[in-house]
Amino acid sequence: MTDSLTDRLPGDPDPDTLFEAFSTWTFERGFELYPAQEEALIEVVSGANVILSTPTGSGKSLVAVGAHFAALAHGKRSFYTAPIKALVSEKFFSLVEVFGADNVGMMTGDSSVNADAPIICCTAEILANIALRFGADADVGQVVADEFHFYSEPDRGWAWQVPLLELPRAQFVLMSATLGDVSFFEKDLTRRTGRSTAVVTSAQRPVPLTFRYALTPMHETVSELLHGGQAPVYVVHFSQAAAVERAQALMSINVASRAEKDAIAEAIGDFRFSAGFGKTLSRLVRHGIGVHHAGMLPKYRRLVEQLAQAGLLKLICGTDTLGVGINVPIRTVVLSALTKFDGTRQRHLKAREFHQIAGRAGRAGYDTDGYVVVQAPDHVIENAKALQKAGDDPKKKRKIVRKKAPEGFVNWTESTFERLVAAEPEPLRSSFTVSHSMLLNVISRPGNAFAHMRHLLEDNHEDRPAQRRHILRAIAIYRALLAAGVVERLDEPDEQGRTVRLTVDLQFDFALNQPLSPFALAAIELLAPDSPSYALDVVSVVESTVDDPKQVLSQQQFKARNEAIAQLKAQGVEYNERMELLEDVTYPKPLEELLHAAYSRYRQGHPWVADYELSPKSVVRDMYERAMNFVEYIGFYGLARSEGVLLRYLAGTYDALRRTVPDDAKTEPLQDLIEWLGELVRQVDSSLLDEWEALRHPEQARRSEHEGGERLDGPPPVTRNERAFRVLVRNEMFRRVQLAAREDYAALGELDGGSGWDAQAWERALVDYYAEYDEIGTGADARGPALLLVEPEQDVWRVRQVFDDPEGNHDWGISAEVDLKASDAAGAAVIVVTDVNQL
Repeated sequence: MTDSLTDRLPGDPDPDTLFEAFSTWTFERGFELYPAQEEALIEVVSGANVILSTPTGSGKSLVAVGAHFAALAHGKRSFYTAPIKALVSEKFFSLVEVFGADNVGMMTGDSSVNADAPIICCTAEILANIALRFGADADVGQVVADEFHFYSEPDRGWAWQVPLLELPRAQFVLMSATLGDVSFFEKDLTRRTGRSTAVVTSAQRPVPLTFRYALTPMHETVSELLHGGQAPVYVVHFSQAAAVERAQALMSINVASRAEKDAIAEAIGDFRFSAGFGKTLSRLVRHGIGVHHAGMLPKYRRLVEQLAQAGLLKLICGTDTLGVGINVPIRTVVLSALTKFDGTRQRHLKAREFHQIAGRAGRAGYDTDGYVVVQAPDHVIENAKALQKAGDDPKKKRKIVRKKAPEGFVNWTESTFERLVAAEPEPLRSSFTVSHSMLLNVISRPGNAFAHMRHLLEDNHEDRPAQRRHILRAIAIYRALLAAGVVERLDEPDEQGRTVRLTVDLQFDFALNQPLSPFALAAIELLAPDSPSYALDVVSVVESTVDDPKQVLSQQQFKARNEAIAQLKAQGVEYNERMELLEDVTYPKPLEELLHAAYSRYRQGHPWVADYELSPKSVVRDMYERAMNFVEYIGFYGLARSEGVLLRYLAGTYDALRRTVPDDAKTEPLQDLIEWLGELVRQVDSSLLDEWEALRHPEQARRSEHEGGERLDGPPPVTRNERAFRVLVRNEMFRRVQLAAREDYAALGELDGGSGWDAQAWERALVDYYAEYDEIGTGADARGPALLLVEPEQDVWRVRQVFDDPEGNHDWGISAEVDLKASDAAGAAVIVVTDVNQL
């Protein structure tokens, strides 16, 4: 048995030889091809397009590998596309193991690895931009589009459609478990590519599913499944809060034996659970119950996945995003409802959504059966229980007072359940859109841009009224580009046949990573580097260009409005006027006027930025100005269920700061702030930064995997990066300065009561200061490095934070010790106040 599938490439790649070589390779690895896999692979090696619509767990990934093998044998470049970067990177590493590192590359917009390789893993948007930039001449011989049902996504569906329109010479393999009727795509692909198109479908799952509608309360249903040998059980909810609440409610069930709980504790070891949700999760998993949703920190999701994979968790409560990145064994899926809130209204699940969730039940190679249980609504269950209790007695039945559904409740019944089980997924609908970046890419293509655009606009999958709308938008965008001087007409075609061309050079991924990064560069030039607020202003510029963390901003606004209500009440403002004034209260938006004015000017010369919304906000800046660490910030805004959202935002902003801000614009305070942010993210959960490094340095990542596999131990010591650690210490000390300035002795006591500095001690210590001075400064100078004195020793730093008094005497301050070993264990600066006095 050889290490690489490339060693099996036949000299004569005829269909029979190719199929024989690949099927022999799979057999030697213990895989027996299912009939649908075999049919799809025969069609692929024969050169046909293939639409593969088979259930989850039916081995579509193996068909993809076979497709890449066939393309490699014919000397054609093949592309594997997926909807999210995490799946792209996962497939990249997987294909490297099969085909070797030299033959596989990756493009995600954030990074590019071995981009000239014959097999490329990329996001759908990357391939769409290649198709727009080069059209039929693109070096794309084959496209394997995974999760093709994303074609219907309103915001992103265009990226799944464009390659079908613009790559007529490519062979397509479209895959999903929930495609529905694909007769349109079968005819369309054949017309465009001149290849026959085979539709391979199979309702038969490797692990058959049994469906049941439960009229028992959830805890009884779950107990029955656990004791009936149908674990692991995944209980699906349609909100993160509901998933956590359910997990806590199910603590009443004895999920795991004493021995199993001991095994869980041993597997967890000294894994670092932070305050807040971490403590809740620690209690749950030690009881044998996992929680899994997108709002969690990545390290928590990974812990739950690893405990589940080890067979230690029999019950997991999570959200319906089972198909995106989740990697846990599931035998039984329990749906808590058949309705969900889609951002606008509460509605029934679509057939595609139902089958995507249900399809996760049953583990190929482990289970002989999978189970899908749908819970009836709570009021229906209570009524059924009352009827059962009444038995056959007509009098008792008449006396039953039936419980009604809550007001506004969208009901579902057993008929709803049966309809969804029997229903085919809804037909995929076109989500084609026209953008500035689309026109820029097409105009940059050799040849007649007007003919290229006419084809794109008149021969897409939209109906004629929609096409007319797209044509009008394209004309308006073209005129704006022309007026801005970004595009110019040519009197005669140039050497590449262009009659219109760009006057600017576009980087390949200009619209893929942070499309407003060039604007951020221009806006930073408007700032004065010698300003005390320069570092934080640069952060505000960058924050305005990254995606909004909606849950965080919502909580910021909620807190701001509550504080405004309290102030208005204290001022005696009437209710109606208060409500009117609250409309103007929102989350903090530093530099809002400056940024919008700069954006308006910038857009005149760069009209394509109109596709992207500038969004001033303050999360990183807010956290830094409040001198809070991650846990304090979560507690301050009540973000326990959105820790993962906040961390991803902080990590994304850190990456944007590193990559966007030029080195000559990074002053010492700004560099300190960037280092602080990176270390803060790393100490909370290093997996996001590790993922970036894995993408940028895949060879190193593979070595790490082979040497130790995936680890649950913590991040590197927080004291290792001395520059970042100094900022952490400064922030901890300045937090106490801010509280002292507000004379908030209760909060100071909460911080330092354990070391003897309770509220009374702080008040006694500061009474002499306030007898001499009216206030403690908290401006930029007050938090600067000049007022923090540090004496490093081997295991402890002795520090003194000097107060910025009005007279500038700088004779008062807070003395403290920083325990370095305790700081490494905590992942944060551990401060012990020793004195508050005048020197």
